[in-house]
Amino acid sequence: MLSSYTFWIWISRLGESPIVLPIAMALVLVFMAFDAHRVVRSWALALGLAIVVTSASKIAFMGWGWGIAALDFTGFSGHAMVSAAVYPVLGHAFARRRQASTAWWGAAMGLGLAALIAVSRVTTHAHSVSESVLGFGLGCLASACAMGFRAPAHLRIPRWAWLTAAAWLAAMPFVSLPFNTHQTVIKVALALSQRQHPYQRADLHRPPVPASVQPLHGQEVVLLGH
Repeated sequence: MLSSYTFWIWISRLGESPIVLPIAMALVLVFMAFDAHRVVRSWALALGLAIVVTSASKIAFMGWGWGIAALDFTGFSGHAMVSAAVYPVLGHAFARRRQASTAWWGAAMGLGLAALIAVSRVTTHAHSVSESVLGFGLGCLASACAMGFRAPAHLRIPRWAWLTAAAWLAAMPFVSLPFNTHQTVIKVALALSQRQHPYQRADLHRPPVPASVQPLHGQEVVLLGH
């Protein structure tokens, strides 16, 4: 029987970048084929900026310990961000296959899936609530940039493309992916900060060392008052 934890793990995998970003690239090609160049430009720029911001927030924490302890924030959730940036656009585009007026229903379904993925990052203890919520919000801003432009009236994605996307999403959570974006971000953070080990969440909440306790040649010296 499928356990609750297994279910959330499966949902969480639908937000992995190696699964979601190829869908985004395929959508870009489709939009370009239908001459929706304004949609492509705005969405690609917004998605690129969201990826940069998300990666930078993770690198800043893992490399230098920059986070917000009060919010338990160590960086935007990449799963939540990329899901909210891509799945609403995917649903919006495919729902137009029937008629343009149904496009927003498709976007709502994509947004619902992205919200589930954001929740899964909390239930599987991969991220805090603030990291998932802020990542989700950042992704929503990116997808809104694509849906803010009116797509060409003749945009009708063929049935085979819909079936291919459905098969991809159904199969990929059960496939071992060769590329791990999280490990790549860790390597970049360590290379830039020249640290041996990345900062962990526990470091964010560790009390600061009192000024009266200073390390000296690997030893601890306590300065006594007069």
